[in-house]
Amino acid sequence: MHTNYLKKMTKTKVTIAVTGLNNTDNPGPGIPVIRSLMESDLFEVRIIGLAYENLEPGIYMRDHVQKVYQMPYPSTGTDLLLQRLDYINSIENIDVLIPNFDAELYSFMKSATKLEEMGIKTFLPTLEQFEERHKAVLSEFGKKYGVSVPKSKTIFSVSEVYTLTRDFDYPVLVKGKYYDAYLAYNPEQVINHFNKITSKWGTPVIIQEFVKGTEVNVIALGDGNGNTIGAVPMRKQYITNKGKAWGGITIDDKKMLALTNSIIKQTKWRGGMELELIKTVDNDYLLIEINPRIPAWVYLAVGAGQNLPEALVKLALGMDVKPYTTYKTGTMFVRYSYDMICDLKAFEKISTTGEL
Repeated sequence: MHTNYLKKMTKTKVTIAVTGLNNTDNPGPGIPVIRSLMESDLFEVRIIGLAYENLEPGIYMRDHVQKVYQMPYPSTGTDLLLQRLDYINSIENIDVLIPNFDAELYSFMKSATKLEEMGIKTFLPTLEQFEERHKAVLSEFGKKYGVSVPKSKTIFSVSEVYTLTRDFDYPVLVKGKYYDAYLAYNPEQVINHFNKITSKWGTPVIIQEFVKGTEVNVIALGDGNGNTIGAVPMRKQYITNKGKAWGGITIDDKKMLALTNSIIKQTKWRGGMELELIKTVDNDYLLIEINPRIPAWVYLAVGAGQNLPEALVKLALGMDVKPYTTYKTGTMFVRYSYDMICDLKAFEKISTTGEL
C-alpha cells in the first residue's frame, strides 16, 4: 500500500484531450487510448473528451472522461476548430491533444503550430507523410519504399465501373478515402458500394485487387527521426461485417516487424500508425492500408507490454523515450458491448450547452 501511495505521489499530472469517443460496432480509438493512459506509471491523467456527436458512448463514461466538450465537424474548417479549442483550453489548460479520427487529422496537423502557441502539444504525422500514404496513392508509396501492395485504381464516377474488368478480376475491394471497405463480386455490387461510400465520404473511391490470405495488423509508434519506439503485430481472430477486429492475438512475426521498421525508418514517421497487411499462402506480405493514427485495438499492445499512448504523450512533451524491445506473444483481446445507464439530463446538457 505504501509503495502504491509513493508511486501515485511521484506521477506527473497532465491534462489530455482525446477525440474518438464513439465505442460502437465501428469503435473509435478514444476509449482504448484513455484506458491505456489511465494505466500509465508515469502520468496522472485528467481526460478531456472531445465529441462530435451527442451519443458517443465515451461522453457518458464518467470514470474515464472527466469533462466533455462538443466539437465542430472537421468539414467546418480550421478556424472554427481553433476558436473552440481556444475556449476549451482557457478553462482546462490542455497539455496534450490526441486526435483519433482520420477525417479530422488534416485540420489538426494544419493547426499544430497554432495549438503549440496555445500551449497544446500534439505528436502527429507531417502533412507529407499523411498525404503520401493515402489509399488512392498506395501504389506510388509501395514503389517509393519497396513495399508490395495490391493493384488499385481510383475512380470518381459510376461510369468508370464497367471498365474495371480491363484491369481487375472479380471479386474486388471497394474502399472509401477515409473509411469503409466492401467486397464486390460484380459491377452492380461495385455501384451499390460506390453510392454508399460517396454519400458519406465523397469521392474518390478506391478499387483494390482482392488478395486471398490472412489479415494481420501492426500497431507502431515512430519518433519522427526514423526510429520505431514500439511495434506489436497481431492476427485478427474475429472480424465484424464492417471489417473491424472484434478479437485478435499478438503474434511473433519478425518479417512484419522488419517491414514496419523499414517503413518508419524510410518515411521518418511521426506518431502512431497501423499497418494493415495480408499474409498470403506463400508467406508474402502485401500492404493494403496505412492508418495514420493509433488504432482502436491499442489496448492489446498495452496488455502485451507496450503502452504506446503513454510513449506518445512523452514524445509530445519532449521527454526522453526509450524504445520498447519486447512484447508478450499469445496475448488476446476480445471486444464486448454492454449497456450503460445514463441520465437524460446528461444527454440534454451536452445537446444544449455542448459541455458536460
